[in-house]
Amino acid sequence: MQDWLLEIINSYGYIGIVFLIAVENIFPPIPSEVILTFGGFLTTTTSLSIIGVIVASTLGSVFGAVVLYLIGASISTTSLKRFIAKRGHYLRLEQNDVDRAILWFNKYGGWSVFICRFIPLIRSLISVPAGLAKMRFFPFLLLTMIGTLIWNTVLVGLGAYVGESWNEIVTYMNTYSNILYAVLGLAFIVVLGVYFYKRK
Repeated sequence: MQDWLLEIINSYGYIGIVFLIAVENIFPPIPSEVILTFGGFLTTTTSLSIIGVIVASTLGSVFGAVVLYLIGASISTTSLKRFIAKRGHYLRLEQNDVDRAILWFNKYGGWSVFICRFIPLIRSLISVPAGLAKMRFFPFLLLTMIGTLIWNTVLVGLGAYVGESWNEIVTYMNTYSNILYAVLGLAFIVVLGVYFYKRK
């Protein structure tokens, strides 16, 4: 897959970056770290500029995030509650849990959207609950843009700085991702434990 990504960026430049980053947001398994750091490296060997790559990648990120937001917004709480009423017992979920989750997101959703832009995989998926909770579109768009711009600027800048060693950044980012996943997994287990303890 990596060779395919690099070939598209080499062949189509900014347009290729916009396309790949948009797809990466909608289908998270595609590694944005490769796209961004390689794009940064290309600014040292081609006519691509750092600002151009950052702008292109941010446009792609925002477009992909909006698509997922709209998907989440298209899911009504009524249909979700209906699904939980039929299947929720497998996960020990109740219909009231939907209202609690939406209430929580309405209270802390803005920070969640911003902070999650720095967490691989989750940075894309957070757009779905934002849409589901009917978070106001403009704040969602603004926080997404700011968080994404910071993330893209750092990785593109690192790719340009290290040059031909850009692939080493990808290795470090994989380690960063694994550590974050472990922390989040532990936090999820703790929250789940507290939730079920209170239910009892």
